[in-house]
This record gives sequence, C-alpha cells and structure tokens, in this order.
Amino acid sequence: MREIDESEFRSLVQEDEERNPSNFSNIADQYLIPQSKTNTHWTLVIIYILFVLLGQSSATLLGRLYYSKGGNCILLESLQETIGFPILIPFALYFSPKYDLSNNRNLSNQPSALRLVTIYISLGLIQSAASVLYAVGLLNLPVSTFSLISTTQLAFNALFSFFLNAQKLTPLILNSLVLLTMSAALLVLSSDSTNPEKGSKRNQLIGFSCTLIASALYSLMLSITQLSFQKILKRENFNVVLNMIIYQSLVATFVLLLSLFVRGEWNNLRTEMENFEMGNESYVIVLVLTTLAWQVCSIGAVGLIFEVSSLFANVIGTVSLPVVPILAAIFFDEKMDGPKVISIFLAAWGFASYIYQQYLDNYKTRKASELVNEVAEASLVENFSNEKIIL
Repeated sequence: MREIDESEFRSLVQEDEERNPSNFSNIADQYLIPQSKTNTHWTLVIIYILFVLLGQSSATLLGRLYYSKGGNCILLESLQETIGFPILIPFALYFSPKYDLSNNRNLSNQPSALRLVTIYISLGLIQSAASVLYAVGLLNLPVSTFSLISTTQLAFNALFSFFLNAQKLTPLILNSLVLLTMSAALLVLSSDSTNPEKGSKRNQLIGFSCTLIASALYSLMLSITQLSFQKILKRENFNVVLNMIIYQSLVATFVLLLSLFVRGEWNNLRTEMENFEMGNESYVIVLVLTTLAWQVCSIGAVGLIFEVSSLFANVIGTVSLPVVPILAAIFFDEKMDGPKVISIFLAAWGFASYIYQQYLDNYKTRKASELVNEVAEASLVENFSNEKIIL
C-alpha cells in the first residue's frame, strides 16, 4: 500500500468509474487513505497522556526520594517499575473479550502461543535491563540531570521507528530530535552538572552511560511493542494493552527478583528500612507509591502505542521530563543553573516542534477523509442518475 495525493486519487477514481459505471470505486481500499479518528479515540489518547505525565514524573521524584533518604538497593528500585502488574489482572479479566469457540474465524485470528511467549519474554528481558540501568543512572545523577538526559529516548525511538515501524522522519520531527538531543548534551558538557552526594566525574560518567543505554533499550521496547500490535496481535481492545503490560512485567519481575536473591541483596532490605531517614512506614509508602506510579505510566505508554504510535508515546513521556527539574529544585533543593534552564527551553521547543507535526498530520488526515466522502457521495449520485435514465 502507498499514499497518494488528491489529484492522483481523483484520476484513479475517474478511470475506475469509466470501467465500472454501476459500482462505486474501491480505490480507497487499495491505497493508503487515512481515516478520521472518533471522539472515543481522542478521549482515550488524552487519558493515556495524563497517565504518562502523572506516572512518570511522580515515579522519578519518588525514586530520587528513596535514594536521598537512605535507600541504595538498585534492584529493589528497578523492581518498582514492574512488580505492580498484579493489580491489573482483575481489569484484564473484566475487559477480556468473549469469543465464540464454534466460530473458526475467531480462532484463526489468534496468534500462536509460541509467538506470544516470544514477544512477552523478549520485551520482559529488555524491560528488566532498562529498569536496572535507569536505577543506576538515577543513583549517580541528580534527578534533574537524569530526566533531561532521558530525553534521548526520543532520538533512539525515531531511529527504531524508522526501521521497524515505517515511521516518516519529516523536517519538523528531525528538528525535534536535534533539539532534544542538544538539551541532554548540554547537561553532560556542563561542568556544573554534579551529583550533590556523589559528585565525582566517574560517578557522573557511569550515571550518564547507564541512562543513555537504558533510553536506547526503552525506545527499542516501545518500537517492538508497536510492531507486535501491528503485525501479530492485530486486535483492537483494551484487554490487549493490559495483557501486554502484565506478561512482559511478569517476565521482567521474575528476572529482577531472581537477581535480587542470587546477589543476596534481599538480606540487606530490613536494615535499609530501619535506617531509612523518614521511618519504616514512610519507607514502605514510598515503595508502594513508586510501584503504583510506574503502573499508571505503563498503562498510558502502552495505550498510546496502541492508539497512535511508539514515537508519540515517547514524545509524551519526554514532556514530563522538563517538568521534573523544576519540581526537583523545589523538593530536593537541586541547583537550577543556566545550563538546566536552557535545556528545559530546548526540550520544550523540541516537543512543540513535534506537536506541530502532529497537527499537520491530523489536518492532512481530515482533508483526505473529507475527500473520500466527497468522491463517494458524487459517485453514488451519478450512478443513481444513470440508473434512472436507463429506466
């Protein structure tokens, strides 16, 4: 399938009508004509956007709070991103579609169990690796620097989306990627970007490298998720979104728990809780809230991949990142210096550039949909008139 412009579409319709004057042209089904989105679609998109913004910003700040008040278990912090999946199981069961077992068509549309297992294991392994690397980055960097370096997710995601999801890289999208990359690079090159607790250059390099690699893995995971929706799952219901989160989180949680016990770090958790500066109860509350925040973020991210694209999901995730340094300056007394302010400005500019591209794409989609309706109506009227003349 390929895209065609308005003039070519009209020409093809005219030729088709000359060959088949009694039937409406089927050209729209043979070429890629974007379809208009329903109000329900946009409502879901807005809800998912709010989930990502609220979940990601809250989880990042809570993770920094865990480290700043005495927590130091990287694997435990990584587990917070995945271990909350059981709370989604009742919702998955509720939204589970009912299939008629006597209908062979329903059964034939189901992907094989081997394919599903392969997808969930692959995504779970990538997620577990990315979670650990993100935790290391957050431990060795100020939360503001960590968040802004994470904006490189967008550049990685654009690259993976181009090869895996046939994502077009327009000038506006490229401009967005360049600006967001510059935003992160400015922090790395700035000599003022130091960790208030562990400010050595070595720790900064470790934090930067781990965050950068984690961003690449997270972006790869998003693109593979979108590819799975498009090529393998091919079902349009909320249950698919929940199942994707649950099963890949199950795999990631198993890997992280296994690592936690094999390395013996679980033996230190009681001591860590007792030494937590805010108290035992606050220790548990911080971990629980972080877990819930990551689950909210996961629902929003996978939902946006399902409804729009992996690149759009990453863009929305990037929106929350410039907000985190401001909140970090308020709650953690982190220095808001010139490079960080400029980085925030560049990140906001990059996001605005991408959003404007989305506006142009939506405008094109709406015009194409109107064209299809116009041609369909004109063809039906002409065919009806021809039939009256014959009668």
